[in-house]
Amino acid sequence: MNGISVDMNHLKKGEVNLGTSIMAVKFKDGVVLGADSRTTTGAFIANRVTDKLTQVHDKIWCCRSGSAADTQAVADIVTYHLQSYAAQNDKDPSTKVAASMFQELCYNNKDNLTAGIIVAGYDDKNGGEVYSIPLGGSLHKQDYAIAGSGSTYIYGLCQKNFKQDMTKDECVLFIKNSLAQAIKWDGSSGGVIRICILTKDGAERQIFFPDEYEADY
Repeated sequence: MNGISVDMNHLKKGEVNLGTSIMAVKFKDGVVLGADSRTTTGAFIANRVTDKLTQVHDKIWCCRSGSAADTQAVADIVTYHLQSYAAQNDKDPSTKVAASMFQELCYNNKDNLTAGIIVAGYDDKNGGEVYSIPLGGSLHKQDYAIAGSGSTYIYGLCQKNFKQDMTKDECVLFIKNSLAQAIKWDGSSGGVIRICILTKDGAERQIFFPDEYEADY
């Protein structure tokens, strides 16, 4: 994945996993997605700088956790179908349409996939929206969603500090603080924090280094 070739024949676990901390949060002008960048193969770190934030349409992105191969394949299929949807209907798909496509693929193939997906996007009608598709393929619309192995360490932190209608800067800070703590406590999460901000103006990418940052809480 991402140009990294791994000889997995000698490893007990051959699957490359995004064992992961991912999240997406609504704010008053859109949504912000964030993820760490560590990819593992068993106990071996296959890639320190993976990009787990994947664009599937102009203003719709997803965060991927689980099997790197499974989640990338599902994202590629959804991207193709969203392009077909836009061409056939002469309009951009909504975030809900994209999330429904992810949900259908994950549910119909739940016995064969290891894929936890968070879908977030912006459109002029609905504003920013966040949908979570955990393992098994259920679909949940949320104000914010967290997933991956690192999420178990930050449920209370997120619940305490989340606020409705945050500004963009407040939302980015909330994600930085939360993912920095997930990386600190979860051995399968690490590297840098990648962030994508989606508003009416499109996508804005940021990168953040946890070891250069002192969390406010």
